[in-house]
Amino acid sequence: MNIINVVGARPNLMKIAPIIDELATHPYVRQLLVHTGQHYDDNMSGVFFRELGLPEPDIYLGVGSGSHARQTAAVMVAFEDVLAQKQPDLVIVVGDVNSTLACALTAAKMGVLVAHVEAGLRSFDRSMPEEINRILTDLLADYLFTTCAEANQNLRREGIPEEKVFFVGNVMIDTLLRHRQAALQRDTLARYSLAPGQYGVVTLHRPSNVDNGRQFGDIIDSLAILQELLPLIFPLHPRTRQNLRELDLYLRLASLPHMTLTEPLGYLDFLNLMSQARLVLTDSGGIQEETTILGVPCLTLRPNTERPITITEGTNHLVGAGKHGIIETSQQILNNGSKPVHRPALWDGQAAQRIVDVLLRHRTAL
Repeated sequence: MNIINVVGARPNLMKIAPIIDELATHPYVRQLLVHTGQHYDDNMSGVFFRELGLPEPDIYLGVGSGSHARQTAAVMVAFEDVLAQKQPDLVIVVGDVNSTLACALTAAKMGVLVAHVEAGLRSFDRSMPEEINRILTDLLADYLFTTCAEANQNLRREGIPEEKVFFVGNVMIDTLLRHRQAALQRDTLARYSLAPGQYGVVTLHRPSNVDNGRQFGDIIDSLAILQELLPLIFPLHPRTRQNLRELDLYLRLASLPHMTLTEPLGYLDFLNLMSQARLVLTDSGGIQEETTILGVPCLTLRPNTERPITITEGTNHLVGAGKHGIIETSQQILNNGSKPVHRPALWDGQAAQRIVDVLLRHRTAL
């Protein structure tokens, strides 16, 4: 079996790492790792390779940033050459970034089987570029590996044949459970003068929040109130930092007395911060899942989520980007504690093994 694993952005690395490790235990599987270069600096990519024990990419496409169309097209052109040269039996794509769709589409057009890990998630909001990527990748995939029953239901409604869909659990949680103890050994809190359970973590990067000056300003108003109740630490995504400066919001945020701004953190440092936080405010999808397993209250600053199981069974609260929802929910959590948590089915650290088991059972088709 000749398999190409594709990563492009930071969240992909946490999802592909346990799959690569599991495939490596089977000597008749040959695998290559292709990094498209969608995230390319050390803070957003390199440090994650080192901390997750990932091998250096066998092939680096180096596409860099750009508009959605230009970035997707650049990945397709470069990945077509890789497929023509390497002739794989299967391409594994993870998540919902532009590289995921670009490589799935290129492989499908060249007659190469595609496996999509984290299939079936839907926000039902097509203004999100990731939603378009999710829908189209699932239409193209030959193996659709899902994290929850809702994802299976979404695929069923869209007419995806049942025999292509496999409920395997969540590979993000495989990585979290594997590295949690190592993360807790780090001195992250001491470096930022934080006390366990006495601070909040903020992450924002979605265009709907950070490209709109009025909405971003409203969020900062909310953070200004919240940081008076609870010290906050805010690792800044490069897009977020750039927009803060372009929208003349950076000095306002940096001047808040109980707000700590940092560069993007490595996986272990950020996992340490999340694990010991009083609450987390985010617009990230993966963080909604991680906080559910960690038992840390999560406020999602979006009008919708493709991961509703984190609300129904986990610690997630969908509050939008308005001041009232953010402050009111934060105060409720600070006063009353977190809601009860039920670990979602198969979020047990064995998802990668189930994925590889499915592929090995179907290897005659490869």
